[in-house]
Amino acid sequence: MSETQSTRDHETIRAWAEERDGRPAKIETSGEGGILRIDFRDPDDRMTVIEWEEFFEIFDESDLDFLYQEKTEDGGTSRFNKFVSAS
Repeated sequence: MSETQSTRDHETIRAWAEERDGRPAKIETSGEGGILRIDFRDPDDRMTVIEWEEFFEIFDESDLDFLYQEKTEDGGTSRFNKFVSAS
């Protein structure tokens, strides 16, 4: 697997997602905000596409880090990403 990086920088996250045709999304939960995801237009009825502004409000309020990879092990474009608690 390729090297995993971590960031909290909004522009880095947005650029990474948009380079892969991703868009901000969330899965509704009973709590506040929801669970953040990057939607790559894969069928998932649970996901709701949201605006970047709402996405980053939830991201910051939830104190998250964005883990991601630029390339796959074989050099292709990776879509691996994960949101984890920064604490």
